[in-house]
Amino acid sequence: MELPKFLLGDNTDFPSAIFIVHTEFPRFIINLENDEVEWLEDFSPEDEKELSVEAENLIAEATAFYDREVSRYED
Repeated sequence: MELPKFLLGDNTDFPSAIFIVHTEFPRFIINLENDEVEWLEDFSPEDEKELSVEAENLIAEATAFYDREVSRYED
């Protein structure tokens, strides 16, 4: 199965949360309500240094994805 890079998700147990799932490495879920990130990968200390730069870019992409999706609903 081919998955999109980002998925938009919600859950009635968290009514004000908006989740974006990044399906490619490094996989993560971000809650746009509070910008909390849950990484779905295990990283070595060396990887974590490199990841900090990459994470900023990926989170910005996730936010842009959300903005794009919402704008499509509003049209």
